[in-house]
Amino acid sequence: MLREVRKKRAHEDIVKQIRSLVEKGKLKQGEKLPPERELSESFKVSRATVREAIFSLEAMKLLRRRQGDGTYITAAPGEDLVKPLALSLVHEKNDLIDIFSLRNLIEPEVAQLASENARPEDIQKLKKILRAQEKEVSLKKNPVRTDAEFHQTLARMARNRTFERLLTAIMDLLQKTREQYLQTEERKQSSLLGHREILAAIQMGDGRKARQAMRRHLINVEGSLFKRGGKGR
Repeated sequence: MLREVRKKRAHEDIVKQIRSLVEKGKLKQGEKLPPERELSESFKVSRATVREAIFSLEAMKLLRRRQGDGTYITAAPGEDLVKPLALSLVHEKNDLIDIFSLRNLIEPEVAQLASENARPEDIQKLKKILRAQEKEVSLKKNPVRTDAEFHQTLARMARNRTFERLLTAIMDLLQKTREQYLQTEERKQSSLLGHREILAAIQMGDGRKARQAMRRHLINVEGSLFKRGGKGR
């Protein structure tokens, strides 16, 4: 699986190989790497070069060293690509607009796939989330947690791991924006209504309506957020 590397910039070659193996699922999350000695023999390089590559991979959040235990894979396939993509999107208000443009492309498709792939237990999960969100709203609480959980559950229902990872990263990045957006009672009710419409379409098994409901939901959020000057900071 591992092969000898070129001596010039050898640590970069090691990084590329290990990233590729993670992306292809040949190295899995939680799996332990061989010791440095074995890696240096496989790559035909010094242990110092192996260590340099491990430091780089650790900085990328692909590996984690455990003192006295070894080095472990920490990312699932696709995560080392998704996280930098998501992280590159947040700095200015214009970047937030770009994020919403990305959501507008992805989430209606996610809603349609979720509708087409929905299982009875998935629908029960969405209903449970909405009940929790309704309770938070009735108690004048900020439903940011249940709001995120609803969207992330849809992403899992779509049965597309890349969509799920990307949306999870985006929801994390937008947490402050959503906390600010969901401060008013009007916006809390609007979010809840949007989620109810999406769920209703999914229960009907109508992917087209689920797509349309998600698009309306996002347009309402985006319009309210940027019209009133929200910056997510």
